[in-house]
Amino acid sequence: MSTAGQLQIVFCGTGWLPIVEKIRARLPPGAAIRLRDPGRPVAEEVRDAEVIVPSNATVDAAVIAAARKLRLIQQSAAGYEMIDLAAARARGVPVCNAPGANAEAMAQAALYLMLALTRRVKGAAQSFARGLIGVPLGVELGGKVLGIVGLGRSGGALARAAAALGMEIVAVRSGSTPADFDALLRRADFVSLHCPLTDATRDLFDDAAFARMKPGTILINCARAAVVSRDAIERALASGRLGGAGLVTHWQEPWEPADPLYARDDVVALPHIAGSTEESFDRLADIVAGNVARLLRGEEPLHRVA
Repeated sequence: MSTAGQLQIVFCGTGWLPIVEKIRARLPPGAAIRLRDPGRPVAEEVRDAEVIVPSNATVDAAVIAAARKLRLIQQSAAGYEMIDLAAARARGVPVCNAPGANAEAMAQAALYLMLALTRRVKGAAQSFARGLIGVPLGVELGGKVLGIVGLGRSGGALARAAAALGMEIVAVRSGSTPADFDALLRRADFVSLHCPLTDATRDLFDDAAFARMKPGTILINCARAAVVSRDAIERALASGRLGGAGLVTHWQEPWEPADPLYARDDVVALPHIAGSTEESFDRLADIVAGNVARLLRGEEPLHRVA
């Protein structure tokens, strides 16, 4: 419950509710956070907001215009592609994110998905239910080549963890040449995506990209779903070009649990929880509450992207 005279913060997303309580516990005196009513448009909910925490909600020009008291847009994650940066700049409202706070969690989720697919957890569950011993046969990670697309904080954390298991690492960063990307696709046994969603990376993994991969390559997507073409990945799985796919984010959220793609034995999907750990939420809450405190003190916020 907010109190008159306090700086008003509105958490606009749906899901990830534990982070709201962690932020609330860290807020300085003079600030209050509330959840928006999901039954109402975001623009209506932020009219008196001085700080917007978008989470997975779209903060477009109309939302920014409706927030007449807006002083800060503070994302509670690294990604900010759903925020209209141009509209925020036009209003003179700073936009900040929380880079690196969930990097270790994302890396561990990617590693989990690699293990889940190579140890065939869906098949193992079926064997267990039938009382079958010793099947299905798995594959070890040591000696395999891991290609990482996006060697930022989470990609770097995955590289360190995978190297400790004896994997060979090849990686491309933002701005790498097409030749480097092509070489990664042709060499990798596993490809893990950790790049931001931009015009350049949208549908980066299309039919042409999958055709350049070795047959049986396993794809892990820890980036936004749209980095991968939905139609292309279905064709690659059906043809056997892909040996499996681990999905962290989804083309439609909320997703349709009955979607046939998720029923495949060679697909393991998580409910957008790759970055959700107690530790990562603590770090995210520290960044959000810290920037609110800076705002109240009249200081420049950290991690500004616009």
